[in-house]
Amino acid sequence: MTDDPTTHPSSADPTGADLSHVRSDGSAHMVDVSEKDVTARSATATATLVTRADVVERIIDGSLPKGEVIGTARIAAIMAVKKTSDLVPLCHPLPIAGVEVDITGSGDRVHIEVAVRTTSRTGVEMEALTGASVAALTVYDMVKAVDRAAVITDVRVLEKHGGRSGDWSAR
Repeated sequence: MTDDPTTHPSSADPTGADLSHVRSDGSAHMVDVSEKDVTARSATATATLVTRADVVERIIDGSLPKGEVIGTARIAAIMAVKKTSDLVPLCHPLPIAGVEVDITGSGDRVHIEVAVRTTSRTGVEMEALTGASVAALTVYDMVKAVDRAAVITDVRVLEKHGGRSGDWSAR
């Protein structure tokens, strides 16, 4: 895997011919999943907010001006998971069986991990990514009064389980 964020680590066809959401004429469409089996599926995604160590301490102890950051970001992540198909145009609405959100702080970083579970015909990677992203945006919103230079980084899928393509992990 590469550390260069401008390159993709896979060996996918650069013409886009292997993209399931793109027709041969280049137009986008929603994939028909009606023939797929209903199976248990899960995905975990992460995001990191980089700020100053003193801000991370204030997040942990709850002393920021906007209030309790971790609980607010956890609720934001859960709400975002449930609304993913409203936000990402080609995502299927899914019955969300469970969402776990872990938010921890260490040094100058706030680590967010969102795990999503469903029993459906398609996976929940987009839901996990959306939850992690919105949690990170919520943390940023709540710390911007004390650190406008905070940066959201490393939004990515850590692992997925189930479905036709099986299990995958970046861990």
